[in-house]
Amino acid sequence: MYAVMKRRLLLLTLPSLLLTQTALAQTTKPASAKPKTVTTTTWSGNPIFPGWYADPEAVVFGKTYWVYPTYSAPFDEQVFLDAFSSPDLVHWTKHPRIIDTARVTWARRAMWAPSVIRNGGKYFLFFGANDVHEGETGGIGVAVADRPQGPFKDYLGKPLIGNIHNGAQPIDQFVFQDTDGQYYMLYGGWSHCNIARLKPDFTGFLPFPDGSTFREITPQNYVEGPFMFRRDGKYYFMWSEGGWTGPDYSVAYAVADSPLGPWQRAGRILQQDPAVATGAGHHSVVQGPGKDTWYIVYHRRPLTETDQNHRITCIDRMYFDTQGRILPVKITKEGVAKQGF
Repeated sequence: MYAVMKRRLLLLTLPSLLLTQTALAQTTKPASAKPKTVTTTTWSGNPIFPGWYADPEAVVFGKTYWVYPTYSAPFDEQVFLDAFSSPDLVHWTKHPRIIDTARVTWARRAMWAPSVIRNGGKYFLFFGANDVHEGETGGIGVAVADRPQGPFKDYLGKPLIGNIHNGAQPIDQFVFQDTDGQYYMLYGGWSHCNIARLKPDFTGFLPFPDGSTFREITPQNYVEGPFMFRRDGKYYFMWSEGGWTGPDYSVAYAVADSPLGPWQRAGRILQQDPAVATGAGHHSVVQGPGKDTWYIVYHRRPLTETDQNHRITCIDRMYFDTQGRILPVKITKEGVAKQGF
């Protein structure tokens, strides 16, 4: 009888003993095992910095990445620009109010979509102001500074482009330098895009051989937000499609052998993901220095937001296939891995 009771007691305690041993095995490791750590400092995350920011332009100066976005607010509050710098695409420093309407006498509201380029040891910031219509004062201006973080001051005392040419509202400018040193400006809203040749000192424009100054290069489905870069001898022209307040906002591109085109729409490469965010558009592209590594910096709207100005700046990798076509970009919450110089 005693032996039977002893066996029953052993059977009852055995499951508890096994559970205890399993728990110990799960919470103890061999002395040689390295602990696994999870860190967020090796990935940028999206958004890459806090706050409502849109229309970002990314550029590299020296060994620093810079992003110049629009402060995304109602027009009458959108009267200044901030900048952000990073050594690695992960850690960002804010440079507040690098320019505002108080330093641009003709600008009274809605400064947005900056484009910054270095020329002759100076930094030039091109911007749109006043949401100008025919007969109004405003358009595309230019400011200058000794440092990429400013402060910037008005360069001309008047708009660089203040009139409507070829139906294009003077907004969303981008300045591109070709391999021969020539600077081009691409710009335009209202579904029209122009290209013009800038003078070397950025005080005006040089006419094309046919005598024209503003040449229309509007591709299929173009709405706004032009951008251009060069890779493997080819010119990539990109733009935003759809409505900036809606989920259909997106980015498409074309490829040509010249910055003047002709441009044939190749396809859409950036758009919303209903599981991540909506309204992904108005972008720029930056290359990892000395590498065939490319990033697309853009804005999008969080799924929980309905305010049209609640947009955030994000970054994701951009890839090409063997024929040089841009592959559709997957928008992510993780962003990109740390990328130094």
